[in-house]
Amino acid sequence: MARLSVDFSGLSLRNPVLSASGTFGHGVEMQHMVDFSRVGGLVSKTVTLKPRPGNPLPRICETEAGFLNSIGLENRGIEAYLRDVVPAVAAADTVVITNIGGEKVEDFVELARLLDSQPAISALEVNLSCPNVQEGKLPFATDPQMAARVIERVRGATSKPVFAKLSPNVSRISDLAVAVEAAGAHGITAVNTVLGMKVDWRTGQPGLHTVQGGYSGTAIKPIALRCAWECARSVRIPVIGCGGVMCATDILEFMAVGCSAVQVGTASFGDPGLIGRLEQELNSLLEGAGIGDVRQLIGSIRVPGAATAKPACSTVPVPASGR
Repeated sequence: MARLSVDFSGLSLRNPVLSASGTFGHGVEMQHMVDFSRVGGLVSKTVTLKPRPGNPLPRICETEAGFLNSIGLENRGIEAYLRDVVPAVAAADTVVITNIGGEKVEDFVELARLLDSQPAISALEVNLSCPNVQEGKLPFATDPQMAARVIERVRGATSKPVFAKLSPNVSRISDLAVAVEAAGAHGITAVNTVLGMKVDWRTGQPGLHTVQGGYSGTAIKPIALRCAWECARSVRIPVIGCGGVMCATDILEFMAVGCSAVQVGTASFGDPGLIGRLEQELNSLLEGAGIGDVRQLIGSIRVPGAATAKPACSTVPVPASGR
């Protein structure tokens, strides 16, 4: 059996497979379909301070190689999350990461403060980049200074590891990665969905009520790989890859470009049990290739003209206190 465990900024993951926010509920909804002891970690649906009803219908539509969504961060708010979800995920035999979202900096800070005292929550993933709110505008995800400000303030409100989830809808994602690292992020998730749209030429009706939304699925993997690679080569904090992951091979590709862990998103809609089978698939692939430790693959990409590969950064320590 190959070694699959990885260390991600102080989090001990039994394998590099994580769920992606918004695609697996909060995790507890899927416990009858997935053995959580086979999963590296669960990432919650985005939690906001106040309940959100989400965007009007239609807010999901299929495309040729994935689908568009404009859910609008529908959720019951932090009070319901603390009351109903946290006690349930406390029993999950895996790492739990809460994804937080807000419309202003103070929202993120208050969420971090409220979650700081919850031992069941291992880390926070800061959703800087959801294209489904504020009419598709991405103020925190496109401006390095704004992104850094959010991360710096969140770091001051919690002692838990803080991961910045970045958007692919920028010209230089490395600038965002460098900014959030300098602001104190312990890790980066690359990436969120790609802005897209669909229209019926016969009726003129867009596929989504909001016209544009987040495009996800197998078609965005090349974009996500490129973004993850740019982030990993620009910073020393570890990177979580996300986007278009459908199988164990995809996970190992993200690790080769420098990721220490990988999230599975849209694939879970078609096959909710997939995330629980990937551990075995990873083992089979690594054993077949004669690789005894999955960490050997982190940053193993051979870039023409490069003298040496960027060293793996899966063991960057987390300070005793993030305050």
